Amino acid sequence: MPLPIRVTTLRRGDRTILEQWARARTTPRRVLERARIVLASADGDAGDAICGRLGVSRPTVSRWLDRYDAEGAAGLLADRPRAGRPKQITLAMEATIIEATLHTPPPDQGTHWSTRVMAAQAGVHQTTIARIWRAHGVKPHLVDTFKVSTDPEFIAKLRDVVGLYVDPPKRAVVFSVDEKSQIQALNRTQPGLPMKKGRAGTMTHDYERHGTTTLFAALDVATGHIEHACHPRHRRDEFLRFMTQIERRVPKGLSVHVILDNYATHKTPEVAAWLRHHPRVHFHFTPTSASWLNLVERFFSELTTRQLRRLAVTSVRELEQAIREYIAQRNTDPTPFTWTASVRAILAKVKKANDTLASLH
Repeated sequence: MPLPIRVTTLRRGDRTILEQWARARTTPRRVLERARIVLASADGDAGDAICGRLGVSRPTVSRWLDRYDAEGAAGLLADRPRAGRPKQITLAMEATIIEATLHTPPPDQGTHWSTRVMAAQAGVHQTTIARIWRAHGVKPHLVDTFKVSTDPEFIAKLRDVVGLYVDPPKRAVVFSVDEKSQIQALNRTQPGLPMKKGRAGTMTHDYERHGTTTLFAALDVATGHIEHACHPRHRRDEFLRFMTQIERRVPKGLSVHVILDNYATHKTPEVAAWLRHHPRVHFHFTPTSASWLNLVERFFSELTTRQLRRLAVTSVRELEQAIREYIAQRNTDPTPFTWTASVRAILAKVKKANDTLASLH
């Protein structure tokens, strides 16, 4: 049955107020909706027409017209207490739970709080604790790793490496180079089950080892192309063999700038002699404990996630073939990693970390 036409008589001065609410961008949505309902009724619209135009229900139209008749425009601003069980967790209780989570140890001598332990401590249900932690972004079950570099030449090396990323030299190729050592050729002890609706794919927790390989990779910072080689070990000889491979593939007339970490293999007398015989090659070392400055690490992370973590092979040859095929496919349409962090922003974070560490002593 359609709602009857109900013409609301506006109180003196209320039309101006309601129209201002309806036009203002800062009006809360719920107040905007109520003002439009009352104005539409005052203009002679039927209840069903108001429902269709504003997308509200019949009870909503009736409720706010009744509220306006009883209290005027001020009645549209306040919400009445809702029916049902009153909220038992106050803001003060939430603050106490978060404070305890962040700054006190759990009573069971564990290393961190769980929802069940905190629920028992606070006298609430564990789902309540989970909801509060989620709302405040608190995750006691997770921990990140870090290491602040103590390299006395940190700033100089940082500026050098970041400068190569954001403002590379003219007529030069910049490579980010590193080794991913001890990649294991693993095969699961039983076949896994494929993914299906409602169930993830499965693989056994145990595995058989079939040897290891080391991946040498050089990321062309400008293009995203990957030069690579796999060797059984990652000694000086294998490193120099890989560097020779890179140097020969760069066109004559271009200098070669190589970003490396501080692994001892990269700094042997034999490597220094090789550099003297290849004067167009220049090494740039990241600060100690700052491997995150080496962009090729981003590629290694991608390779692990996309290929190695679930790979099942029965030999090192199969493992190396899988790595080569993945890189070959990636190189058909390479995408460079874009460095966005400025030296100033990095130094600010390092200073904050050092200040925090100093305050703990």
